[in-house]
Amino acid sequence: MIHPSYTELMQAINEGAELEDEPLVTSRYSVVLATSKRARQLIGGKEATVPSVGKKPLSVAVEEFYKGKVHILPDEPEEAAEEEAALEDTTTEENI
Repeated sequence: MIHPSYTELMQAINEGAELEDEPLVTSRYSVVLATSKRARQLIGGKEATVPSVGKKPLSVAVEEFYKGKVHILPDEPEEAAEEEAALEDTTTEENI
């Protein structure tokens, strides 16, 4: 059994977020994506915010999110528009 569960982790992440209309994390995919990005940061040399001796980077990332030590930043409207435009350009090029 995984602890914390996906549901518990989503609740913890959304509680730590600023009060907005929508929760930051609404699916398991979002949790997996966020924790894997944080784990890559840890592997790349970023400092862990919780004790990490003898733990795998993904386990440390999950614990950081669960304890509210690390937060997900919402996409900025400009960044989201740029990513969407880049995706459309790639899709258009593939269809040619």
